[in-house]
Amino acid sequence: MTTTHDSGTYRPPAPGRPDIRQRTLRTDRWWLPPLANALGLATFVVYATIRSLWGSAYYVEEYHYLSPFYSPCVSASCIPEASHLGQWFGEMPWFLPYALVSLPFLLLFRLTCYYYRKSYYRAFWASPPACAVAEPHTTYSGETRFPLILQNAHRYFFYVAFLISILNTYDMLLAFQSTDPATGQTSFGLGLGTLILLINVIGLWLYTLSCHSCRHVTGGRLKHFSKHPVRYRLWTTLSKLNTRHMLFAWLTIGTLILTDLYVMLVASGTISDLRIVN
Repeated sequence: MTTTHDSGTYRPPAPGRPDIRQRTLRTDRWWLPPLANALGLATFVVYATIRSLWGSAYYVEEYHYLSPFYSPCVSASCIPEASHLGQWFGEMPWFLPYALVSLPFLLLFRLTCYYYRKSYYRAFWASPPACAVAEPHTTYSGETRFPLILQNAHRYFFYVAFLISILNTYDMLLAFQSTDPATGQTSFGLGLGTLILLINVIGLWLYTLSCHSCRHVTGGRLKHFSKHPVRYRLWTTLSKLNTRHMLFAWLTIGTLILTDLYVMLVASGTISDLRIVN
């Protein structure tokens, strides 16, 4: 038998459980973390969607700065100089990103990430909204049914994300070059944009390597660590990174936006790159 009260639908407790009719007994502002998560994730999704479909101001030819939202740029819509791997497709329609071969996998990698699951489950689905706060749902199936059962594919998206991190590293290394517009000669160069790209790549590697799937790949299937000392050492190192996976998840959201924004401002001529060398 259920009754309705001020806090919603009341169900009698199971035998031996306390009869607590409030949704929660917490007196702190427990709703702040899920609200902050919702605003942060929504901001990133909106910004990334707009910029990935922007179609311009994503490459600085003189300093070889390529926005991470456009890597790899392999369609005929791309500026030829930005197509570091060549152009594999014809022109993209306006509703598809130039980096179509990478962005969907990166989105799925983050969408199925263990930390991001916790974040958006609490922020958007209230499942549950916070510790010791009852969720409003009357039924619960977890990740056993479609579409949430697809979360189990996270380990496969990790492999693709690992390869894309290598590609982002290559893009960053190219940014240590400077091309003279007059002569076309290329030499070593270093600017603020180079450092921003470097910081972004470091953050992406920390996030990727701290992933639970990466930790599992290195040592999760081993039964005798003593027989695999190298893998054990690698597993313990990644385990330490894994404890900061939440930090790296939010850090890379910030560095991705910062990197793309800086490249956009320089590419559009809004600001000039601060050069340190050449």
